Amino acid sequence: MSILVQIRVLPRQQEDEAYLLELALEKAKLRKNEIKDWRIRKRSIDARNKTVKLNLQIELWQHSDTREIIPAFIPQEISKKREIAIIGAGPAGLYAALRALEAGIKPIVFERGKDVRSRRRDLAKINKEQTVNPESNYCFGEGGAGTYSDGKLYTRSKKKGNVLKAMEWFVHFGADPDILVDAHPHIGTNKLPQIITSMREAILEYGGEVHFNSKLTDLKLKENRITGLQINETNWHSFNDVVLSTGHSARDIFHLLHNKQIKIEAKPFALGVRVEHPQELIDHIQYHGDNDNPYLPPASYALVEQVDGLGVYSFCMCPGGIIAPCATQQDEVVTNGWSPSKRNNPYANSGIVVSIAPQDLPNYTPDDPFVCLNFQKSVEKSCWEAAGKTQQVPAQRMIDFVEGRLSTDFPKTSYLPGIVGADLNLVLPPLISKRLRKAFVSFGRKMKGYYTNEAVLHAPESRTSSPVSIPRNPETLEHVEIKGLYPCGEGAGYAGGIISAAIDGINCVDAIAKKYAEK
Repeated sequence: MSILVQIRVLPRQQEDEAYLLELALEKAKLRKNEIKDWRIRKRSIDARNKTVKLNLQIELWQHSDTREIIPAFIPQEISKKREIAIIGAGPAGLYAALRALEAGIKPIVFERGKDVRSRRRDLAKINKEQTVNPESNYCFGEGGAGTYSDGKLYTRSKKKGNVLKAMEWFVHFGADPDILVDAHPHIGTNKLPQIITSMREAILEYGGEVHFNSKLTDLKLKENRITGLQINETNWHSFNDVVLSTGHSARDIFHLLHNKQIKIEAKPFALGVRVEHPQELIDHIQYHGDNDNPYLPPASYALVEQVDGLGVYSFCMCPGGIIAPCATQQDEVVTNGWSPSKRNNPYANSGIVVSIAPQDLPNYTPDDPFVCLNFQKSVEKSCWEAAGKTQQVPAQRMIDFVEGRLSTDFPKTSYLPGIVGADLNLVLPPLISKRLRKAFVSFGRKMKGYYTNEAVLHAPESRTSSPVSIPRNPETLEHVEIKGLYPCGEGAGYAGGIISAAIDGINCVDAIAKKYAEK
């Protein structure tokens, strides 16, 4: 077995491999001639004190140790009798397809949007012409929302599956191996498209199918069992197993299930604004003034506060990032954030959102699965109207928002469609606005300099997670009422990011493979 040791160094010392090895050997009480190999296994930044340090976990192999290298992705010959439908080619759908190939099952993927290259033209139209293609946008298309929403790979879902396997697959298909080392791994929106393309090419190479511009429009059921599905309102396909991985914004799927009397439920989610600061300011705060240190990456932050009984917290913080327009319909506006791999833009942005449970909403009834979804839609439409019914968003400087006055001017924004000055206290529901006001003041006490009029609020940040869940059996992972239907990923309420969605895709296929094995 290998030996693991922890060392702490200054950021500038991380590139001195001889020094790192010397510290690790001293900690392990070994001499250099007693080891045959070593590597940095984990890396994180400790900025709690004025002197910023790096925490490194070093792995050492002695001569008697074996270092077995197992291929990350091992496809099998697929069975002609075993095939599954996968609805959606986001992280959950793609990983489900790859796992199916490892299990000898033929995956047939149906994606409502376009392939990742063609999708770029529709994203450009949102930014330049302010027109939204409801089937091809930041949320829909190959790779799903994950392709164009930063590529952060951090997850707390350690108990839900094999995180390392999910990460190793990213590396296998082209990601930087550093994602296996960093405590908060990040690929970057500029690099994800090629990785997603490589995954699709592998699915096709090993016998799977991927169909774009192929929208699920109906399901065929018999005796509470899935028997087929309809694509684009015309083409019927027979399937006994369907992985439903449609993402958090496929509202039509929730309505389809409800109309077919397939059980769905209202689910807690979060809604607020996306806040943009100068990255230089965040670096200065987090690195205690050492923001010109070339060995430190652009700084991030994480904030949380309980305000009047509800949690307010930072979400999807993007250092050196860009705010993106993520609407899926023309009559709404939605913001999200992403960063390129180098995180070298001059802005830092983060969602600051309020946790909302169905019971928190004034029109809540226990039998309404759409109470949170309808609230989400109403906020997105109100913001669209407040900004002039375009893909611009209503905006306000932070202190102006808290003190209730209009902002008369704005710094440059990374949000390409543009911003329109508005009093967000009048645009957002009081449930949200009054808690945000208190939270920003509190965050300013926790991070000296955060509460500033240099920060601009862009509204709304509303697609944090699905406002609807699709209940499933915790053992079989099938829908609680419909055999052969596997609700999966963020859209079903079982994931909260790229890696957790990918893991859930793997888990659903493992459940299907187990069923085949038992037969």
